[in-house]
Amino acid sequence: MALVPFRRRTAGPTADLGALLAGYSIEVMPRTAAKIDDFRPLLPQGTRVYVAHIEGTPIDEMVATAARLSDEGFDVMPHFPARIIKDAPTLEDWIARYQGEAGISQALLLAGGVKEPHGDFHCSMQLLETGLFDRAGFTRLHVAGHPEGNLDIDPDGSDAKVMEALRWKQAFSERSDAQMAMATQFAFDADPVLAWSRRLRDEGISLPIHLGIAGPAKLQTLIKFAIACGVGPSLKVLQKRALDVTKLMLPYEPTELLSDLAQAEDLGLIEQLHVFPLGGIRASADYAARHGAPATRTASG
Repeated sequence: MALVPFRRRTAGPTADLGALLAGYSIEVMPRTAAKIDDFRPLLPQGTRVYVAHIEGTPIDEMVATAARLSDEGFDVMPHFPARIIKDAPTLEDWIARYQGEAGISQALLLAGGVKEPHGDFHCSMQLLETGLFDRAGFTRLHVAGHPEGNLDIDPDGSDAKVMEALRWKQAFSERSDAQMAMATQFAFDADPVLAWSRRLRDEGISLPIHLGIAGPAKLQTLIKFAIACGVGPSLKVLQKRALDVTKLMLPYEPTELLSDLAQAEDLGLIEQLHVFPLGGIRASADYAARHGAPATRTASG
């Protein structure tokens, strides 16, 4: 089915959250996926499911999880974290196993959460430069996006190196046959995200943005993850909520953020949403269903 990015359907104050959530993607880890017998009753048919590769997870578990989700009819996109991949032969082996055992031809390439590389790679650009994904015929490659900066990349608080890397990835996308997009870190405030999205477009970046949002979760859980992941200015939304005793014990839901996005006249490069199920996959899937997400995927960007 040809896709119509949600930014073309939802601008204006009367937009509904179901249109925003149409075609959302979601993230799982092998250990969390193992707790769910069958994802088909939970997620819209054909949903893109990212399989997060955390340091220490054996590649056997990653490939088995990807194969299981693919068999259940989902559009599976495994993580390839550069800093935990030893060398090019290891990368080539991972690619071959995902293709051969799970029928995978897409990947999210990112640096990864470890400080010291385990081998030859330290960033996603080095993975792209190997040419292994192109030679293997991967049809879609996503890279990480940082709407509020990344102190690991730019310790001075600027975004100079982040922007330099984005321009490199933009140039790579123009010479690659694979479709490319940015999957971003989660945020809690629409204003800085929208400003970033529009700025990228104005500076000549055209990679579609799949905006990260946090699914329903306890406030304490979100604050812990937000600090650990380096969420920037929008963290103040959670801090303000923590000071309100009437909301302190209530689970966070992303409704206010989504409403602000739905009412924006210009979403810049934002094309669809990517859900981080920090409070559990069932809670995120239920939230999306309650707010009108279609039962069948309507986007594949």
